[in-house]
Amino acid sequence: MIHAGFSVTTGELPGGDRPSEDRIVQAPGAVIVLDGVSNVSDDEPRGGWYAELLGNHVASVLAADPHADLRYVLEQAISVTVREHGLVAGSSPAATVSIVRHGGETVDALVLADSPVVARAISGAVDPVRDDRLACLVADRPECAEYQTWLRAGRGFQAPEHRILLQKLRAHQLRYLNNGAPGGYWVAEAVPEAARHAVVRSWPTSQIADILVMTDGASAGVEDYGLYATWDDLAHACLTEGPDKVVRAIHDAEAEDPDGRRWPRYKVSDDKALACLRFAPVARSVG
Repeated sequence: MIHAGFSVTTGELPGGDRPSEDRIVQAPGAVIVLDGVSNVSDDEPRGGWYAELLGNHVASVLAADPHADLRYVLEQAISVTVREHGLVAGSSPAATVSIVRHGGETVDALVLADSPVVARAISGAVDPVRDDRLACLVADRPECAEYQTWLRAGRGFQAPEHRILLQKLRAHQLRYLNNGAPGGYWVAEAVPEAARHAVVRSWPTSQIADILVMTDGASAGVEDYGLYATWDDLAHACLTEGPDKVVRAIHDAEAEDPDGRRWPRYKVSDDKALACLRFAPVARSVG
């Protein structure tokens, strides 16, 4: 799709048999990428439902106030979603949110939870915008080491023990969700205040070549699997092959590691959403 000042190409792929809970929403001058939060249980997932509603409300708020602070935009969108559907904090579906907006002289970005934005300047500089609070919360948990050891031993994702470990890890996470506790993290759920804690960044439009916006299922191709050695490599693949082929390549790599021995992770394959915003020709050789 062509926007004023930039073009967008996208790639999306569900991780398994269920419909993807990731969403890409485009609005005039903006792209919103959301990752609906999945449950470890077998309950019908509602993260995609929430992500779609919230993404559409973000687009509506942007249309009404295109120059508003992005944290305000997201807070208003969460408030509307909560009010319309009577959502209750702690028992609501949730979503990560990333927004990139072209405001004429500047490009603005917001990241809440683990769906990064990566900007590449015409000069060649790469500026990742990340919210690592959840990753920091769980990194040293014994459940993380245990499930990784379990998978590396070839015991697989389907064993009850693996699910029990993830449920314990999820219970720990919930104690630190959207409550301001030291070491806690924020995500779009039923607490509009979470938007005030998002990571934001702005760049002069004249300096930006392209921007990647993605869920963690796509960023895993760089950060977890090393299929693309750098963000430059990922951007080059998006520009030359297209984001749809990039997410397929990541998905195929996961399929070749069905037991998680090479890359221990929560599940065999995660949903993936990747948007590539092209502002200007890249003035250098990459890849």
